[in-house]
Amino acid sequence: MNASGRAMLSNIGGVIIDLDGTMLHTAPDFRLAINRMRNEIGLAPLAIDTITGFVGKGTENLIRQALSMDFDAKEAERHFEQALASYQEHYLAINGNHTTIYPNVREGLEVFRAKRMRLACVTNKPIAFAVPLLQKMRLHQYFELVYGGDSLPRKKPDPYPLLKVCEDFGLPPSRVVAIGDSSNDAQAARAAGCRILTVPYGYNHGRPVQEVDSDGIVPTLLDAAHLISA
Repeated sequence: MNASGRAMLSNIGGVIIDLDGTMLHTAPDFRLAINRMRNEIGLAPLAIDTITGFVGKGTENLIRQALSMDFDAKEAERHFEQALASYQEHYLAINGNHTTIYPNVREGLEVFRAKRMRLACVTNKPIAFAVPLLQKMRLHQYFELVYGGDSLPRKKPDPYPLLKVCEDFGLPPSRVVAIGDSSNDAQAARAAGCRILTVPYGYNHGRPVQEVDSDGIVPTLLDAAHLISA
């Protein structure tokens, strides 16, 4: 990021960080839970690369996408409720067991804390999955707020969750930076009036992160923490 980018990220008071694909590599858990669900309704397992393309728009979309590989829209909807319940049961049973923290995430959070940044985690993952996962990975203590995809009336890419954090923090959106791995994060941030940084290693619905309209691509969360200042 150039000098003007550095200046643009000064006078920041809060940071909103995505979960799946930004802090945690959760795709192995998704793969296991989805394929156990698919096995129950007689479907073949899906490859992890296929499943990562479905991540980011919430659990309902994830399940519908997984069913759409074998069923037309009407048939997929007929199986949806059963598949969703099955997936949720399997995911809760293994939540975090196969998840890893991306490099320099914890170090980046430590830098943010040292800079006295107010931190929120906003994810489209259901809150019943998100909080235990953050606790299991020992990241929960860094965050003043955690909002899941079902915590609020609307989820990303709608700007509402980011605007709610700004309201909670008592900060204008111009003093808040969002960090994520996908177009969902960028669209929400742009609409909310927040700055947005993206990481290059996440999921982004199977599309290159270079296609995302962001204020810069940062190699790690630690790099982002060094760019952002109060």
